[in-house]
Amino acid sequence: MVEKLKGIAASDGIAVAKAYLLTEPDLTFNKISVENSDSEIERLNSALKEATKDLEIIRSKAAESLGEEEAQVFDAHLMVLSDPELIGSIESSIKDNKVNAESALKEVTDMFIGMFEAMEDNPYMRERAADIKDVTKRVLSHLLGVKLPNPSMIDEEVIVVAHDLTPSDTAQLNREFVKAFVTDIGGRTSHSAIMARSLEIPAIVGTKDITSLVKEGDLIIIDGLEGDVIVHPETSDVTTYETKAKAFAGQKAEWDKLKDEQTITADGKHIELAANIGTPKDLVGVKNNGGEAVGLYRTEFLYMDSPDFPSEEDQFKAYKEVLEGMEGKAVVVRTMDIGGDKELPYLTLPHEMNPFLGYRAIRICLAQPDMFRTQLRALLRASVFGQLRIMFPMIATLQEFRQAKGMLLEEKAKLVSEGVEVSENIEVGIMIEIPAAAVIADKFAKEVDFFSIGTNDLIQYTMAADRMNERVSYLYQPYNPSILRLIKNVIDASHKEGKWTGMCGEMAGDQTAVPLLVGLGLDEFSMSASSILKTRSLMKRLDTKQMAELADKAINECDTADEVVELVQTYTK
Repeated sequence: MVEKLKGIAASDGIAVAKAYLLTEPDLTFNKISVENSDSEIERLNSALKEATKDLEIIRSKAAESLGEEEAQVFDAHLMVLSDPELIGSIESSIKDNKVNAESALKEVTDMFIGMFEAMEDNPYMRERAADIKDVTKRVLSHLLGVKLPNPSMIDEEVIVVAHDLTPSDTAQLNREFVKAFVTDIGGRTSHSAIMARSLEIPAIVGTKDITSLVKEGDLIIIDGLEGDVIVHPETSDVTTYETKAKAFAGQKAEWDKLKDEQTITADGKHIELAANIGTPKDLVGVKNNGGEAVGLYRTEFLYMDSPDFPSEEDQFKAYKEVLEGMEGKAVVVRTMDIGGDKELPYLTLPHEMNPFLGYRAIRICLAQPDMFRTQLRALLRASVFGQLRIMFPMIATLQEFRQAKGMLLEEKAKLVSEGVEVSENIEVGIMIEIPAAAVIADKFAKEVDFFSIGTNDLIQYTMAADRMNERVSYLYQPYNPSILRLIKNVIDASHKEGKWTGMCGEMAGDQTAVPLLVGLGLDEFSMSASSILKTRSLMKRLDTKQMAELADKAINECDTADEVVELVQTYTK
């Protein structure tokens, strides 16, 4: 029977394929007393062998697709599987307690995990705890005869169906086989949605119950343009959407013709279209989509993909690679933005009632200056290889900016005294994502070189509504007149001081928001690379004077976000 669901269109495109359920399997079991301990030990050893085979295949595929360095995490997992102390303890538990292999495995591994996790000042041991957890789950799955999902092992065309996707899940998706994904929860600004746009695969999030309606292998259709999901489609549905997919491919081909053009409005104004990236590998997408700059390099992925704090040398190499790769075009590097929903296994953060409003980003950096100074030195050393712009996130007060910039200047002076060459043309700016900073943008504008507006957080903080919370998602309103007024305040303040303002939040690539932002005088738009050509095509049709009139009406005459949307549609028809 055909079922239709509505979700949030998170990444453009259309896909028709079988469902691949990326959901946590049921690994519950009962503790059972056994007479024949030898047969339980045999079951354990068989499960260990199967788990080892799995990991060897996964490691091989990871090395092939992600590189040898990324694949090394699986070496640690393989070491756990062959650890004589751990395996010996499990076998002893089976014999001494006369229990089934599942019970012994869980009892012993829980003990080791608890012991390692208690070593809070030892990041290496806490990583071992995480390794044991992963390996235990895999061995347990073989003991119970339950299949564990693994996105990196997908080798046929599928649509991934999940409750949610973590950044690491999404990073493992192979674009050759994963044609789209759809989730129960999430919004346009969730990490999975942002990653989908980076990977340029269709995605729908926030369907609420897709995982309960779909079984492994069910045929489904994903319309990432409209947010529609069709489960068990009729043949006629498949034909309709295959035709729609061809039409969209034709539209993309037209946009591709703009790849080597500048972004010029209908009345001749140039606006810079930049891309958001997470790693040097993302530069391929920037170039393929005609990016004129990198407007946001999220350096936290360097930290999240490393087993410990990345060294100055490792960071220097990554920044150098991006700067050289952009061949003289500007690169805005955001300093480490850890905290909130982004954690590091080797960095102990306090348990907080509301981590999004807590100890994160620049607040961590200023409190732990050694870590911050390492990053600043790496950036300064790399600055001679391109056009570097450094941006501090989560700035709320002028004192924070002055302190961060002061540390940057101190490290620069040290490097120069050591005979290390450093560029003299590094622009230093801040990310405007806290309303307090937006309100006193005129004060900041006298001291910064630029602003970049991070709308994902600016909107949730202004509306006091967690953007990941489904119950208040209706308050995530980029077109609300209050948000537009804050954006106008920031842009006007920068222009008054002869500075520029960009935007690196998802709003920058939003086709309804773009005409308003052009009208407000935004200088640089930074977005997922896959949105650049579509936005360039739109901007070619916009007259800046008409858009300024539109923005003025939206701010002064509209009362609600819905009224603003209607007004934009009237102006852009």
